[in-house]
Amino acid sequence: MSENGGLVGSIVETVKTIVYALLIAGIFRTVFFQPFWIPSGSMKDTLLIGDFLFVNKMAYGYSYASCPSIKIERFGIDVDAEDLCGWMQSGDGRFLGGTPERGDVIVFRHPVTGADYIKRLIGLPGDTVQVKEGLLYLNGKQVQVAADDTFSETYEPQGPEGNLPRCANGPVGPGGDCEKLRFLETLPSSVEGEPDVTHGILKITDRGYANNTPAFTVPEGKYFFMGDNRDNSTDSRFQQTAGGVGFVDYKDLIGRADRIMFSSGGRSMLYFWTWRSDRYFKAVE
Repeated sequence: MSENGGLVGSIVETVKTIVYALLIAGIFRTVFFQPFWIPSGSMKDTLLIGDFLFVNKMAYGYSYASCPSIKIERFGIDVDAEDLCGWMQSGDGRFLGGTPERGDVIVFRHPVTGADYIKRLIGLPGDTVQVKEGLLYLNGKQVQVAADDTFSETYEPQGPEGNLPRCANGPVGPGGDCEKLRFLETLPSSVEGEPDVTHGILKITDRGYANNTPAFTVPEGKYFFMGDNRDNSTDSRFQQTAGGVGFVDYKDLIGRADRIMFSSGGRSMLYFWTWRSDRYFKAVE
């Protein structure tokens, strides 16, 4: 074999290896787990900006939303999950579908924009959900809540987007302690015989629309989500016509967040001194 022939053969084998690796990675991402970075503070302190996790796509079966969206603006590539797997939206839109449980932390596609969101499942089909004076009511009954400690963080730009946190302790200067009140909320289990779900929530105020909503009755085939950082979350309390999430279709669920794999508190993952090793492999509760 000539030298040129050997070089061409080597290039071909390299290209084949790359193609196979991409195919395997694509199948793994589509069928089993999807990586997800936490970009905002709407789920503090359950999830912090810079937490990295894998979303379990097997938890609720598969829908068009299980397919990846491929967006590379630099090369003008914008392929949506609907473009690849829109054919799966017939019927209830799921294959091997599983039932989400109240209290699950779930990644889903925004019903209008198609962007990935992560929130906690509060209301199941048929449930009535309302917030009054900052307290959550489920099917007419106040959900159990107990005061916990104070959540404190530095008032500084957070994550790649450089968002500043909101504080309950009034105006805070750069580098100051930004505090929020933390409570433990207990959601009644949606599975008979299973324990109730207790999780942390953060509060800044009891005023405003987010703390005094109408009563929402969740339609069949849809779900109601809220962020744990209750006063800093755009979720199902805000209807789609107002730029919110509204009710989320069963077919738009991507998967359940089970465990944090890695966490970085800096503007870039390369800032190794901001890595939060105490959050590695932490269960999402």
